[in-house]
Order: sequence, then structure tokens, then C-alpha cells
Amino acid sequence: MKDSDRQHEALHELGCGCCRRAFLGAVGAVAGGITLRYASLAAAGEAADAPDAKREPATVRAAFLYAPSDTLRAPGAWWSWPGNDFDAEGRQAQYTKRLKEIDEKLGMRILVDQTPLYSDQSVAQFLGEVQKSKPDGLLLIPLHNTTFRQLDRILAELTPKEADEGETPVLQIPTIVFSTLGVHHGSVKKYQRPGLSFIQTLDDLEAVEYGMRMINTAWRMRTSRILSIAGAAEPAEATVAPLGTKVRRLPLKRFVDEVTGTEVTDAVKQLAQSYREGAKQILEPADPEILTAAKVHFACKRLLEVERANAIMIDCLRRGEFMPCMSFMTLRDEGIPAGCENDLAATLTLMLVQYLFDRPGFQANPCYDTERNHFFASHCTSASKLFGTTGPQEPYLLRNYAHTNDPTCVPQVLWREGEEVTMAHYYPGEKPQLFIYTGTVARWYEMPPVGGCRTNVAFTINEHDDVCDASGHHNVVFYGNYAKQLRRFAQLYGITVRT
Repeated sequence: MKDSDRQHEALHELGCGCCRRAFLGAVGAVAGGITLRYASLAAAGEAADAPDAKREPATVRAAFLYAPSDTLRAPGAWWSWPGNDFDAEGRQAQYTKRLKEIDEKLGMRILVDQTPLYSDQSVAQFLGEVQKSKPDGLLLIPLHNTTFRQLDRILAELTPKEADEGETPVLQIPTIVFSTLGVHHGSVKKYQRPGLSFIQTLDDLEAVEYGMRMINTAWRMRTSRILSIAGAAEPAEATVAPLGTKVRRLPLKRFVDEVTGTEVTDAVKQLAQSYREGAKQILEPADPEILTAAKVHFACKRLLEVERANAIMIDCLRRGEFMPCMSFMTLRDEGIPAGCENDLAATLTLMLVQYLFDRPGFQANPCYDTERNHFFASHCTSASKLFGTTGPQEPYLLRNYAHTNDPTCVPQVLWREGEEVTMAHYYPGEKPQLFIYTGTVARWYEMPPVGGCRTNVAFTINEHDDVCDASGHHNVVFYGNYAKQLRRFAQLYGITVRT
């Protein structure tokens, strides 16, 4: 059995409808570093405090490193790289303006030091302030070759003194370093290390924006709550290491009661009608099943609101007419991660992809076409806005759930042939891992004759000659080739990348 499959089986114990003791035990045993806390959770109808209710936005401390140009204008002064016609002060003003735009766009706080770091005293003061305030991340912008000595000093101070044998320790504060082209000469391999994202290219503030987005994403993961609905046990709450996402557990009865108590209002009828009108074709479901699917969605939204959660996962198998597949399509289209079968690792992956790229993921079962060398992914729900919340809607059919005779309504989303895709799976714990694959959509299949689940997509895998070497269950597939960006996130947060 592959390592990823073992991890998934263990993590899936969290979503099997087990008792509270098993829930807490599974989280602790599987993730290793996951810390648990019991909480007096809100009763039905009462709002609990959100994890991020009183938190400040993600904060990044930004500093420029260079000697003021006036100090280098004496006769015989040695400028070194980038040369004496480089306007460091002008670049600082240019970059600061752009950082303000990034700050506003991402809704975070980038605190830019106006005075550049150069002297040993200024660096010591900076380090003292950083160690005291503990920002969510650092952005360091050296604008003179000689200031890389000071950069190295900062990184050394942020490096933990102890690490496992053979491992490079992760920096204590995630750090982005941006060096525009022609400032530093020589190797930069030592800057490609855990906890650090090193960017060296000409004035590419888009790359810096992604660095800020990575830090903001980690903050969002830490301040988010997943609503886990499974089993019959009393409520409990856990914190998932290392990113710190909260998981609030509620019993299935709470979900059932919410659905049955949802009245058929005009809003519910309008949603059901939008499902009908949006569908390319309606096959099995009749009006009552479509209406029930709309009720389920309103119940899910109500639970998210009451429990102040940012994502949801449900032990959804064998839920009969209350299958949440249409709701999960709608939630993902709205940018709300929704995980099938109460799968924690898959739901965390959906969150990561949504927060980093505004792309909804397709959590799917794996199958392998050995003759065409295609990975065949299928499940009974998928987002339809696969290009993101503001993108177009892909065609979908209204179908019944593929594995029961109960009256149900689920989507079959038709994926676009020729579109590049990424497939990922994040596993939390003391030594987190992120599996990353890329490929191109080859086709989707009519069902029948193909078996599996209602939505399906077959695609190539770039990382392996034999697609059967790709690992994982409930991997998350999404539009676009984002392998490089995911690898950067993994490096910044000390996550091992696997393929």
C-alpha cells in the first residue's frame, strides 16, 4: 500500500461516523502534532465564536536593505552590484506603492519600514522588534549586493537551533526575499530552504504578491473553522497541526433536523428553479428531489452561519434524499470549501486550493485507464464554476445519486477538454506532505456506459510515464497548472512535496 493511501485510511477514521473518543483519538494518532481541546459548543440555534472573530488581519513586516545612495557618492566609493546608476530610493518608493495595492487587494497588513536596514545596529533593532511582535511573515528586499550579509544575519537569527539530523530547520517566521535582477551575483541555492521563498527576477511584483498571498493563505487556514458533521457523538472541537485549522464536530442528527426544519420558502423555490434552468439536461430527478436538494443547501448555509464556520464536511454516504451534492456544488461555486465523506485531508486541500488560487477543487475517487494512460477521477458532486467564483459556469446535468435507489438530485459537471489541471492532496501532521500532479483534460464520459460516480474527468499525468504510479484517494483536481506555486507554498511552510 502506498504511503498516501495509508495516511488517507487513517485520516478517514475521522469521518467515518465514529464516536467522540474515536474522533479525538483519530485526530491525535494520525496527525501526530495535532493538539486537542474540548469546548462547550453552542447548542442548536446559538452562534459560537468564530476562530477569527477577534483576530487582526495577517501581518507582514517589510524592510528594504541597502546603503543610502548619498553614502556611496564619495570619490573612489565602491558601489558593487547593482552599480552606481541604480536608484535604490526610487525602487523603494516604486515597490512601496505596489505593496500598498497588494495590501488592500488581499485584505492584509503589510507594514513597510521607511528607513532601510544597513548598519549592524539597525538590523539588531529590526530583529528585536520582529521577535517581539511575531508577524505572520517577513518581506525582505535587498537592493545592494553587500547587504546580503545583513540578510544572512537575519535569516540565521530566525533559524531554530535544533533540528532533526539531516534536515534543514524551518525558519521561525515565514520569509519572502525579493531581489530584483542584477543586485546579487553568485549562487542563491542556500536561499532555497524551508521557511523561505526566494524571488530573483526583474521588478516582478506579481511574484511578490503571490508571496503575500501564501502568507495570507496560511493565516486564513489558521483562523478558519471546518464544520464536521458525522456520527452521533456529542460536539467536540480540535485543532489541526501544523496550520492550525479548527474542526468543529456536530452529530448527523443536527444536520437532519436542520434539513427537515427548513421551510419551502420562495428563496428555496428560486434555488430549485435555478438548478433546473441552469442544467443542460435533467435526466432522473423529478421536481420533489430538486426541491429537497435546495432545502439541503439552505440547511448547510444555516449551519455554517450559526456555527461561524468557513468550510463544511459531512459524512454524506447513505444519507438518502438528504445527499448534499447539489449544495456542495453551490458552496464551492461561492468559494466555500465543502468536503465529501467527512474527509479531513481532502477538505483541508479544498481550502488550500480555494484560498491560494480562488479555484474550487473536485474531490474524487481514483481510477486508472491503463490503455489510454489516463487518470480517471469521479465523484457525485463538483463545482460548476471551475475557473473561480467570478468565472463562467461549466455545463452540468441533473442526475440521481449513482449508488442508491433513493430519490436524489446530484450534478454531473462536464469538464472542458484540453484544459490544464492540477491534482493535489495535503496531509497534515508533524511532518505534513503535499502530493502534486499536473496534466491535461482528455475527456469526460457519458454515464452509462462508464461506471463510477456521476461527474467524471479523465486526464493525463505529467509527472509519471505510467499514470498508475500516481498516488492518493480523494485527491483534489482543479483547473490550471499550479504546481510551481504549490511547491513554493510547501517550501515556505516546511511541507514535504511528493509525486
